[in-house]
Amino acid sequence: METSRRTVIAAAAAAGLTAAAGIGTAHAAGAKRPLRELFGRLADGTKVHRWSLENGGTRLGVLSYGGIVQYLEVPDRHGRYRNVSLGFGDLDSYVASSPYFGALIGRYGNRIGKGQFTLDGTSHQLSVNDGVNSLHGGAKGFDKRVWDVEGFTSGSDVGLVLHHTSLDGEMGYPGTLRVKVTYTLTRKGDWRVDYEATTDRATVVNLTSHVYWNLSGEGSGSVYDHELEIAASRYTPVDSGLIPTGELAKVAGTPFDFRRTKTVGRDIRVAHQQLLYGKGIDHNWVLDKGITARPEHVATLRDPSSGRTLTIATTEPGLQFYSGNFLDGTLVGTGGHVYRQGDALCLETQHFPDSPNQPSFPSTVLRPGQTYRTSTIHSFGT
Repeated sequence: METSRRTVIAAAAAAGLTAAAGIGTAHAAGAKRPLRELFGRLADGTKVHRWSLENGGTRLGVLSYGGIVQYLEVPDRHGRYRNVSLGFGDLDSYVASSPYFGALIGRYGNRIGKGQFTLDGTSHQLSVNDGVNSLHGGAKGFDKRVWDVEGFTSGSDVGLVLHHTSLDGEMGYPGTLRVKVTYTLTRKGDWRVDYEATTDRATVVNLTSHVYWNLSGEGSGSVYDHELEIAASRYTPVDSGLIPTGELAKVAGTPFDFRRTKTVGRDIRVAHQQLLYGKGIDHNWVLDKGITARPEHVATLRDPSSGRTLTIATTEPGLQFYSGNFLDGTLVGTGGHVYRQGDALCLETQHFPDSPNQPSFPSTVLRPGQTYRTSTIHSFGT
């Protein structure tokens, strides 16, 4: 399902996409009504649009394909803007080879062991796309769907409302799931994500966002010198297939202890079996706060070179920290640079991996009459 690369690149050039200098640098400061432009077409002719938003000093570009954050620009300590999220400059690359750059993930973020689970006595076989396991909703998850998108302004906020209906049996999941995701840029420049879903049949759901962060700017090299703090005393160890064992292990005395700020790369090459399994960090942290009614602070990321900071607050009980281990030098990003291992990291707020098969983990079951709701706030500073 590929489009004409020549057509897409020509359209991007006409739109003034100078990614190396920072996408959207022509925008002025302050809130702007969301703007829509054609980004490309899928092989079947379906149009894919890009929406541009700006508020509070943050600039955000979102695709209707996968709800993808194609760029997110924030200033450094000197007021200079850079795109701090990895991605591509054309639709073809997202369709052909994206490792979930910036995407909305569903129905189930993270892995489900052997692509199977049993709910109310009925076994369900899911789409398997990660060895023997199901990852991020299967072979055609929410990241590969074209969402219905509407822009809005509300007081001093601007944003987008994204809708998608996942039919009963899609990728093996039971129930028709109706999903609404709201992206909001606040007057302070925070990027807030609110997820909602309902179902007509008992199912499991775990939605998240898969932005790859590099606060120095995408294509600038490794994030191993970024400083990270995570408010979690435990994490979920995994087996060789990266499926949780069910243990909630203490981070104390391990490379997974980020309770006090340390650089991402300080312990990443320690000879620890869990790091060998993940070829780096690809694990779920059990947040000390648990599930909360309102977003609470759980992590802070800082880039000493630019001064940029990212703080994350969420209602979710888990945070998947992935250190970009499988970026292998084969992908060329928006700025024309090759992405290599460790050139970005992901901080995915969510429920725990493989929860449908782990009775001791917080439940991800959604039933008719219930509404799934979670929220995450990304705040930027210097």
